[in-house]
Amino acid sequence: MKLLMVATDFSERSDRALRRATLLARQTGAGLALVHVVDDDQPTRIVEAEREVAADLLREQAATIRESDGIACTARVGLADPFAGIVAAAEDIAPDLLVLGPHRRRLLRDVFVGTTAERTMRSVSCPVLMANAAPVGPYRHALLATDLSEGSRAAITRFSELGLAPAARASALYVFDTAEARMMRVHAMPSDGHETHLAETGEAAARALSSFLGAFPHVPLTEVPRPQETTPPDQILAAAAETEADLIVLGSHGRSGLEALVLGSVARQVLRGADIDVLTVPPARGTQPG
Repeated sequence: MKLLMVATDFSERSDRALRRATLLARQTGAGLALVHVVDDDQPTRIVEAEREVAADLLREQAATIRESDGIACTARVGLADPFAGIVAAAEDIAPDLLVLGPHRRRLLRDVFVGTTAERTMRSVSCPVLMANAAPVGPYRHALLATDLSEGSRAAITRFSELGLAPAARASALYVFDTAEARMMRVHAMPSDGHETHLAETGEAAARALSSFLGAFPHVPLTEVPRPQETTPPDQILAAAAETEADLIVLGSHGRSGLEALVLGSVARQVLRGADIDVLTVPPARGTQPG
């Protein structure tokens, strides 16, 4: 990894993203690009005033990072809709990783809203790290959620390439469907038949997960097949809590048209419910979401 981009609005939560990005830059030897977007949908004098304040703050932050942390750091202020400005900056800077925070922040005006962060993740071509937790050191345990799709394959590959957690434990979670077993229970099938079918389903899921992970011999992963007892997002968050993971890794799928208006993806729900960091990895350019 050579370059991280941090989208900031100078708030306390945004500082978490900056601190995590600084830790990762020191760990990987990457440079930092700080970006702030001033909403240009307001009177010109306000836009100019905000731009001047933001430029001064960014220069101070970049200088501190260069002098105190020894990290190459640049700063940029854009004028646009926050979502459009972040996406445009990411396209121009072409970072290996975009780091941002999840919740609404304030500096002069609200800049980050949940929908802005989610739209950004669906629109940029690089992985996005949502820094939810206050960073206290390198990641200790990464939970990679997979559905055995090409998107999941790309997420595991990119996670390994980024080098975000080289010394951390890593687990691969596969939440497998037990719909048929649930139907047997609903229709009052004998309990021994239900349990047998559930065990067989679990064994098949474990084999499928093991086969899928065979493509990553260089990535030591603990296999965690888990029956779907609630929704996949809830299962992922529960597994993260049970295993004391401090990073969740997900593949994200690009969406468009009407599908985007009713987006209810696993990634979106995990992002909204997680209190630990979440890395989303988009599908490679030229491939279809799976």
